[in-house]
Amino acid sequence: MTLSIIIPVFNEKNTVLALLKKVTDINLGEIKKEIILIDDGSTDGTRDILKTLGGQYKVVYHEKNKGKGAAVRTGFKNATGDMILIQDADLEYDPQNYFNLMKPILDGKADVVFGSRFMNPEFHHVSKLSHLANIVLTGFSNLLTGLKLTDMWTCHKIFTKKVVDTISPKLTGNRFEIEPEMTALIAKNKFRVSEVPLSFLGTFRTIKEGKKVRMKDGVVSVWYMIKFNLLK
Repeated sequence: MTLSIIIPVFNEKNTVLALLKKVTDINLGEIKKEIILIDDGSTDGTRDILKTLGGQYKVVYHEKNKGKGAAVRTGFKNATGDMILIQDADLEYDPQNYFNLMKPILDGKADVVFGSRFMNPEFHHVSKLSHLANIVLTGFSNLLTGLKLTDMWTCHKIFTKKVVDTISPKLTGNRFEIEPEMTALIAKNKFRVSEVPLSFLGTFRTIKEGKKVRMKDGVVSVWYMIKFNLLK
């Protein structure tokens, strides 16, 4: 069995090699790893770093920055594993989560698993505004999908290949609206969804420090929730 690990990368020269070491070093037993990096038009030297990696990983380059959603969609098209997982390159999401994320699928109890920061009692969001926005948007998504998620916006999601093959051709989001769009399509296709606690290492970053989510992404996501849950 193979786990495809999709890593969208945009201007992460300070963290990408450390993240790759963590992902490479983690021992998944008999499960093989297919590591796919999508450089989404980096301009800070990240691309030069990726070009030194040789044939150790699959690396796909976007000529210009399109957004995380576009990078995830490119990753899905290049993934061949039995399970497919999304991993950010900024060291906030610990690869040690892979074991908990895979378990419901390996046990035959889920087709999709969301990792939840809010199910971890040790997690405390340092930005009250971001925390509130996450709760409100996740709640609105749940209202439309019928799911009972606590952290729809989580990066750490894992899917069976069947799920990706079903939803990938229908995905259109280029930025962070990809999260509610995927969630809507998963619910519409009645895939079995589980949620597990997540170890989260991140701290609140400013835009200058590399934070990529903007307030407008939340507004756009509301439209995507309505569009993909009620209009399609």
